Amino acid sequence: MFGNIVFDTKGKPDPEELLAFYERQHHETTRVRKKLRRMLNGTFCFVTARRNGKLIGIARGVTDGLRGRLAECKLDPTFQGPACITKTEGRIEHDSEGIAAEMARLVIDALREHGVERIDALAYGTEVDFCEELGFRKMTGLVPMELPADVPVPARLEAVAGGESV
Repeated sequence: MFGNIVFDTKGKPDPEELLAFYERQHHETTRVRKKLRRMLNGTFCFVTARRNGKLIGIARGVTDGLRGRLAECKLDPTFQGPACITKTEGRIEHDSEGIAAEMARLVIDALREHGVERIDALAYGTEVDFCEELGFRKMTGLVPMELPADVPVPARLEAVAGGESV
């Protein structure tokens, strides 16, 4: 079904190999090997896909034991189908061989076997279709938010109603 693709759920790539993979995908990430190693060590489940020994895809899941998250699923654009919107962003929606879907399934299965009660994913643009095909549903009422690590949290938060301090 997958030709000569080898999936691995036991090992993790070293930071150098992972960084080279990210660079081929034009994926912005840290260049600090120590941080990449920490990310690798903090990942509950890491799936790699290789063809002829070359890393062509990754997927990873993280968990706190109760909730899990499909943290990322990336496939080298040369293995994506002809309907792929872009060949430079590593999008996975039109993977003609099903490689990305298999990597995601392996992560989801590992999280379920671990006993998580819910699995989340963040999707951008047409990645929504990919996640929906895997069984994810859109959450209503939630607003994605981020806090850059270098932005300080105010020392004192003001209450929204009544002007009282929290």
